[in-house]
Amino acid sequence: MTDREFGLLRLPESVLVGVGTLAALPRTVVELGRTALVVADPFVATKPWFKQALASLAAAGVEATVTTDVVPELPVGEVERVAEAARAASPEVVIGIGGGSALDLAKLVALLLTHPGPLSTYYGENAVPGPVVPIVAVPTTAGTGSEVTPVAVVSDPARELKVGVSSPRLIPRRAIVDPELALGAPATVTAYAGIDAFVHAVESFTTRRAAPDWSTAPPVFVGRNLLSSLLGLEAVHVIGCNLRAAVHEPFNLPAREAMAYGSLLAGMAFGTGGTHLSHALQYPVGAATKTPHGLGTGLLLPYVLDALRPAIEPELLQLGDALEVPPGPGNERSQAVVEAVRALVRDIGVPGSLAELGVSREQLPRFAELAEGVTRLVQNSAVAASRELLDTVLDAAWAGTLSETRN
Repeated sequence: MTDREFGLLRLPESVLVGVGTLAALPRTVVELGRTALVVADPFVATKPWFKQALASLAAAGVEATVTTDVVPELPVGEVERVAEAARAASPEVVIGIGGGSALDLAKLVALLLTHPGPLSTYYGENAVPGPVVPIVAVPTTAGTGSEVTPVAVVSDPARELKVGVSSPRLIPRRAIVDPELALGAPATVTAYAGIDAFVHAVESFTTRRAAPDWSTAPPVFVGRNLLSSLLGLEAVHVIGCNLRAAVHEPFNLPAREAMAYGSLLAGMAFGTGGTHLSHALQYPVGAATKTPHGLGTGLLLPYVLDALRPAIEPELLQLGDALEVPPGPGNERSQAVVEAVRALVRDIGVPGSLAELGVSREQLPRFAELAEGVTRLVQNSAVAASRELLDTVLDAAWAGTLSETRN
């Protein structure tokens, strides 16, 4: 390993972002195939624009089969059932339209249409053996960044935590990001999706820095690098300055445009830079509490940053610039950055402690034990993710107190 600077990005063949870009869907799909499976969020499927999009596909000569069997948090059995039902359509293209669950389901169905199950065969990193059915991703929330990432997450009851399938093979071939599709989304949906995008940006900027051995296939997440840092820092600024407005003013189009752009940047950043402890800990927390992914990562982020603060102070100071935190002495300002992150989380309605989710203190050791097993994330931490460190984060998150308060 070396501490030399390097950069790595893996992205779709094309990315469109901006108001009105949904109009590009028919020509985008036709370039990839004439039979399509549309995986759509059931709420999205009721929208007039969705029906218009289907009509435009038909007018372009695309035969589309629609499934709206998108279950939140994607239980693995449901993913396999949808994939099996989709085989009869023999789609040449899979189109995902909706939030993170819809896009992740589209990715996993495209995988299982090409390679045999069970889905557990592909858990972890780089286990997908070859190309999958081409994917066109159309997000309707600004959150997961799944339209540009190599990751899909499922809930596996047998494992007591959520599990990731991570492979560059899962990156959609095309992404269309139209901010108008998010107009009017409920405050909680906007908040939990938006704070998850913020966590992606922050964690990709605060990961470990160590170049992989380029003579072999690198891991999916290679840690902070020149390109991920550039994108992640800009995403922090854009999201940090617009998330409150998007949550509290659901028809604020400029705020929605900014959030779509910021979430996209954050997805690009963590697609190679990766995430770390907030996500590793959220997997068991989310599985136990049945709470949305973004709620968990957003709740945990201030406590993760607080625990890592001595090791990532230079990065925190740069994040402070992006968040427009006033100047001050280094140690005090890095603490102010952590407080600013917690204020953002609080202001959009994310709970401030695990206790508020109904978690008991007795559950924390098991959460730490399970998180230790999410090696693709814990090994990305800027500080070795010892059991003591994970316990410290969970204890603070349960009590809802930062280190300065405790001291």
